[in-house]
Amino acid sequence: MPLLLLNKPQELKQQQQQLQLAMGLLLSRNLACRFLYSFLFSAKQASPDLFPKQLENVMSLVSPRTGRHLQRYEKGCRLVVGCIPYRYKSDGTQDKEIEVLVISAQKGKGMQFPKGGWESDESMEQAALRETIEEAGVFGSIESELGKWTYKSKRQPTIHEGYMFPMLVSKQLDNWPEMNFRKRRWMTVAEAKEICPYDWMKEALDILVQRQTQQ
Repeated sequence: MPLLLLNKPQELKQQQQQLQLAMGLLLSRNLACRFLYSFLFSAKQASPDLFPKQLENVMSLVSPRTGRHLQRYEKGCRLVVGCIPYRYKSDGTQDKEIEVLVISAQKGKGMQFPKGGWESDESMEQAALRETIEEAGVFGSIESELGKWTYKSKRQPTIHEGYMFPMLVSKQLDNWPEMNFRKRRWMTVAEAKEICPYDWMKEALDILVQRQTQQ
């Protein structure tokens, strides 16, 4: 019995040390991801080599940003940014037809493009990249802005100002922060317009298709 009493404080101390270590690692992962988004955005070429498997596994353990203490507002409107991730179909044809990636909404029905709040410690393009990695688990080159739309939230009496960017995907991750909350699916432009419930996102997709046609 005395031996058991002596071991309990030692076990408690070990548990406390393990907890402190785990908290330190979690903090390090979040800080690493914060710098990672800046590095990935600043890289001239969005090479898949920039995203090694070890880093992908770490990112899957990092919780996406929550809360709105850094949220940007302008004239009472919440500023939102997102991406239309796309790739060229490889079906043996010479036409460069594109496919787009949509994700399931956490609340509500339908599929949509990744989007989220633009925060004060990042540029608009950095926010678009961050949201796309967190929600859809893809990484690539952010291209020039498709436009700006004003719309009302379907769940809250809030007016949003949304900006959308195309992203030519170069890497699809097997593990990403919201992999347990969202489904993702590549589909044709027609399929995406059919399943997406947001008119402003459909308009952004039309602009992307028009831009691809002109190129």
